[in-house]
Amino acid sequence: MNFEVRRTIGADHPSLPGHFPGIPIVPGVVILDEIVAALTEWRKDSHLTVIRVVKFLVPLRPEQPFTICLSASQDAESEVDFCCRVEDRKTE
Repeated sequence: MNFEVRRTIGADHPSLPGHFPGIPIVPGVVILDEIVAALTEWRKDSHLTVIRVVKFLVPLRPEQPFTICLSASQDAESEVDFCCRVEDRKTE
């Protein structure tokens, strides 16, 4: 089973000032927070205990829409795989 949801981090997000001045980039922890929110939306009774591996491949800019993709892991029934895409490019 898969789940996808589109999100946008607003330019007024409190994490953006200073990250980085003149060329703002959404911090990875903000993206991860959106992934956790999407997981809760998909599987309401779930809770996050660990994130094994995360790689941020391209920067995410404020106001840039991205898609969170969640899927049941092939490795374990209680695990979920995820990725984020910006214009069909993975951000992590």
